[in-house]
Amino acid sequence: MMTVSENNMTIKVTPPTEGLFNLMIFARHADSQDPYNWVCSYQIQCLEPRNKEKLPENPFHFWGLHQKVRDFGIKESSHKEEMLVAPQGTLLLTLQTSRPLLATYELINKDLDAVLSKKCLAAQAEEEKLSCHVLCPFQGYYRLSVFVKDLGGNTFRNAANFLIRCLKPINQNELFPSGLSIHCGSGISSSSHGLSNPSHPSPIITTKVGKCNITFHTPTDVEVMANLSKDKVINAKFPLERYVLVTHLRTKVSVCVVVPEPGTYRVALFGRCEDQQEFVHICDYVIRCFSDPSWPPFPRVYSLWRRGCVLLEPRTGVLQEQSWVRFRVKVPKAHQVVVLGQEKTVLQQTPNAVWEGDVFTGAEGTQVKLAAKFSQFCSSLEVMLAFEVEGGSPAPLGCSG
Repeated sequence: MMTVSENNMTIKVTPPTEGLFNLMIFARHADSQDPYNWVCSYQIQCLEPRNKEKLPENPFHFWGLHQKVRDFGIKESSHKEEMLVAPQGTLLLTLQTSRPLLATYELINKDLDAVLSKKCLAAQAEEEKLSCHVLCPFQGYYRLSVFVKDLGGNTFRNAANFLIRCLKPINQNELFPSGLSIHCGSGISSSSHGLSNPSHPSPIITTKVGKCNITFHTPTDVEVMANLSKDKVINAKFPLERYVLVTHLRTKVSVCVVVPEPGTYRVALFGRCEDQQEFVHICDYVIRCFSDPSWPPFPRVYSLWRRGCVLLEPRTGVLQEQSWVRFRVKVPKAHQVVVLGQEKTVLQQTPNAVWEGDVFTGAEGTQVKLAAKFSQFCSSLEVMLAFEVEGGSPAPLGCSG
């Protein structure tokens, strides 16, 4: 196990059996591409071998930080030891940087395949810091390799290789969801898209109640969209897209997430400016909930539900049959707002620009729709939200504001 710094080199050797071994050392100038030259040899006599587990393969030959790591833009590591210990199967590695960098990570273990390995890592890239949350699903040794590049760089370069020893592995059902990008949580990507003042800077959100609200300050010309996903959905009655609701206020965006069952979820945020046609990926969050939530979904959202629209009541997309429900919404520039169900209900606008009214849900199976007219000269109504009417025990309606 070789570690190299700018001015010294350390080699630790664990002979596999007893006997006499020959250790040969080769070297070359750090900036050279010439072949390595033999410089010295040592004879090592092992009287009694230590029956330790074999270290993971390391094609990069060195452990710890690269001897030229400062040239790569890395100032220091949160872990100075040559071997990192994960006593409960989790580890957080942080690297302080002298300039903004992007990073990818590789986790290797003899029992870990490539698909499972990706579910063990959540990476965050901030202006002066790189972070990687590591989960270890097996006991034993791991190699965590770090590759970095500048924002405008073409190729990632190996900057560090850490040896991790896991004493107690984490449950595989608690691994991260698939598909996480190199931009988890707030950081370089979110700020470059105009998102600031995050409510949750860290990429991992653990909730006991199965609900969270992620907010950012945003410029007025930026629109945000969110996607909720889970590797294995068991009991969710509705599509996962119904369990996330994005609300745009004047200078703020709110992403409200409720989860229908326990597990780990990925919340992917996308954004676009007014002059862009397509949404582009911004960042990911991990939602962890291991209690037993059973939140109902939000209403189905249509394209006209845009900036400034706020659903105050009801906050659920499933309404109880044969009951009266209070509706309170904000719909900027609307000339008229109605609720279409068993019958048509015209909402009234209050002095604080809230459209409100009491709506009778009707029979089970009815679909209740919130619609608006944006011109007094237009006779057609534009549907903005849709709710299901169901029987059985009533869902908590909830309200906002």
